[in-house]
Amino acid sequence: MSVTIHIHKTHRHHTGGNAVVDTKGTTVGECIADLTDQYPTIESELFEDIGRIKRTIEIYLNMESAYPDELTRPVKNGDEIHLTILLAGG
Repeated sequence: MSVTIHIHKTHRHHTGGNAVVDTKGTTVGECIADLTDQYPTIESELFEDIGRIKRTIEIYLNMESAYPDELTRPVKNGDEIHLTILLAGG
């Protein structure tokens, strides 16, 4: 099973400049774990603690927010995950 993860521009230096990475898994969390296995330095950009996504990271599954319980959402072959960053300013 192949699931595509779209990498936010600010994190692409962790993936060698790749905007899209093919991953494997049956849940969003498994696919992101596969991503971090392929590119270990991206893990600290995505997670606060093991299994806890940073509050500034938003995950979309097939263009719909995966929140809440985004890591346990099931995926199927051909699905697309987008990792985006919430911007704040003042």
